[in-house]
Amino acid sequence: MLVLLFSAGMASASPWGEVKRPSSGPPRVIGGVSNGCIAGALALPESGPGYVSIRRYRNRYYGHPKLLRFIADMGLAQKRHGDRLMMIGDLSQPRGGLMSSSHRSHQNGLDVDIWLTLADSPAMARRLMDDRSDPDSMVAPGGDDISRYWGEDQRFLIETAARHPSVDRIFANPAIKQALCRSARGDRSWLRKVRPWWGHDAHIHVRLSCPPGSGQCASQSPVPVGEGCGKELAWWFSPEARKPSKKGGRRVEPTPPAACSALLRDM
Repeated sequence: MLVLLFSAGMASASPWGEVKRPSSGPPRVIGGVSNGCIAGALALPESGPGYVSIRRYRNRYYGHPKLLRFIADMGLAQKRHGDRLMMIGDLSQPRGGLMSSSHRSHQNGLDVDIWLTLADSPAMARRLMDDRSDPDSMVAPGGDDISRYWGEDQRFLIETAARHPSVDRIFANPAIKQALCRSARGDRSWLRKVRPWWGHDAHIHVRLSCPPGSGQCASQSPVPVGEGCGKELAWWFSPEARKPSKKGGRRVEPTPPAACSALLRDM
């Protein structure tokens, strides 16, 4: 029987990565994105109209049906927009939970990474991503502005995702947020969902809101009102933001929801 162990520096010992298949029964989001799990998750198909799922060897292509519908909607939008494919990265593990690398979130089936480089074909996507290399950064060296790889295709992906009614928030590099603030015209309300965060210079991290009727799903605090293009964005380019303080000591992991412990034991 697997034992649920979490402590600082022990993400590699997380038992959730050892679970190879989703649980049976209806889909159920449990807990939060950084301390949760998902029952009855569905697997994202390897490819579909307008998208290709990459790095399948990680076995992190599971999510709530709401997340899979969002990806399908994004793929159709991308197919109408152009001939190239959107590359879909990590969702969640078969039953969610803490991953052994890369993420502390993505635990309850409501998160997905979308890479901002487009692929000409599934074969190109595999060559680019499955050898563990990353696409070109959309942010110029120094982090003050976007790079030459940024363009209309990238802006389209982010705006389309932000306008989707299921999306709660999107994490993107501050330079990307700045570029969006400069270029957005007309209805700019979607900018509110795009939240600056460290890294995220080659992909965006999309997070959906809790599905209706998910009483065990823990929502995040609401996104602040406004476009987020003022002084709150300027802070991310300050020395304080560029050199965040490092907190010492051991990280205290939260206690997982009881329903997640039961889900992990149900092999």
